[in-house]
Amino acid sequence: MTSGNATMDRPPAPPAADGSGCHAGRDTMLEAARAAGKGEAMARLMADYPRGPHDQPQSMCPAFGALRIGLRMRRTATILSGSACCVYGLSFTSHFYGARRSVGYVPFSSETLVTGQLFEDIRKAVYDSANPDQYDTVVVINLCVPTASGVPLDLLPKQINGVRIIGIDVPGFGVPTHAEAKDVLAGAMLRYARLEAEAGPVARPRDLVEEERRVTLIGELFPADPVGIGALLAPLGLTVAPQLPSREWRDLYGALDCVAAAAVHPFYTATTREFQAAGRPVVGSGPVGVDGTAAWLEAIARVADVPADKLDAAKARLLPAIRGALEANPISARITVSGYEGSELLVARLLIEAGAVVPYVGTAAPRTDWSDPDREWLQARGVHVQYRASLEQDVAAMQDVRPDLALGTTPLVQKAKSLGIPALYFTNMVSARPLFGPAGAGALAGIVAAQTRGTSRFARMVEFFGDVGSGEGAGYGWSDVPKEPAGARDRARRAREARARAAANQAMGG
Repeated sequence: MTSGNATMDRPPAPPAADGSGCHAGRDTMLEAARAAGKGEAMARLMADYPRGPHDQPQSMCPAFGALRIGLRMRRTATILSGSACCVYGLSFTSHFYGARRSVGYVPFSSETLVTGQLFEDIRKAVYDSANPDQYDTVVVINLCVPTASGVPLDLLPKQINGVRIIGIDVPGFGVPTHAEAKDVLAGAMLRYARLEAEAGPVARPRDLVEEERRVTLIGELFPADPVGIGALLAPLGLTVAPQLPSREWRDLYGALDCVAAAAVHPFYTATTREFQAAGRPVVGSGPVGVDGTAAWLEAIARVADVPADKLDAAKARLLPAIRGALEANPISARITVSGYEGSELLVARLLIEAGAVVPYVGTAAPRTDWSDPDREWLQARGVHVQYRASLEQDVAAMQDVRPDLALGTTPLVQKAKSLGIPALYFTNMVSARPLFGPAGAGALAGIVAAQTRGTSRFARMVEFFGDVGSGEGAGYGWSDVPKEPAGARDRARRAREARARAAANQAMGG
């Protein structure tokens, strides 16, 4: 347990850019973090989550991903350390997405940041929160300014009264997307749980059946998908382990107790590293469509030592049902796919197997080994796959392709509809449907058909509204181009000069 003067060994540096804080810019914040003793942490983040050629994708605050993971876990408290505006935005977004618990906050000032008092305030908040009757875990998340200032969360005690303490840095200048921030916390928790399991007996996961051979799914999936994947694994003699990210701490032990981990969402770099450290093989891609399901079952059978005859029997039983669902729900449309969930390549595969033409797939996630099977399959069919896609790249592809339907982020959907192109928000409309097995094969056909039928309606809307709401027609009540009042610039200049003279005279008089 650390002492009250633990910060003496590593005093925090002042806020970056002479007090400009989180507005200082990524490079300035990054250099400040390194100078304040966070060089190793920043190097690890850069290695795990490499940026693209254009720096990083446009996204919501990355820390939302880590906050979301903590808030969805039972008996887990989350404390944020960062600028008040950031904490307000993050807590608002978390509750908008259905969080039903409070978010802790440790405020700071320039004085508490420079003197190291902020760390002491965080430490006190952790001790106050570490009630074993309420919590198994307390998570502390450093946002941009505390990270850049070197606030040393690694000096917090690892456990208080039996409550685990996990401190992580999730700065916007170090983690490119909120999807990867999920991995920062999920990986940190899995590491803690792995070390606990290696040290001795741990709590028994719920509904554990000792003789079962399990596969752990990595990624936030549609709730019905783990059930569907379980049905695909059953003929191989396998079941689904507790999913990661998990819903409670003991699920982490159950997730580690597997014969293989499946990186269905391929950006969980820290999480997959912990499975490998535990001696568990990791398989990429997912059981999507006929080709994807066959390849995934073969990969799982290979690492789980499933006999060849059992694999062949499973494929003979499962693949015709998926093929039948695809044939019963054909998709005849030209579609562009983009998003930040990490499942964009899988969705594109499913659309193509259903008959769609998909010229472009953009994902905010980076390229990893776990997405290579999907990338190779798509590129073999002429699809352009863009990792770390920017909004500008997604929009340019949509404008070039002029698809029957665009799947993407909110600003892309807005741009598409302004051009008369039907579009759907990937996160709310596509990720909210099953993707795997026979259920996944038929899930997208309905929404694609419904949206593409609206093409003529969008064209009429664009023609009717014309330029209303854009350019000089963006205001209300104007019938012509607004004119600047005569002499306005001169009057404003003279007023500024007068204020400057008054301030100078006051200073001289003082």
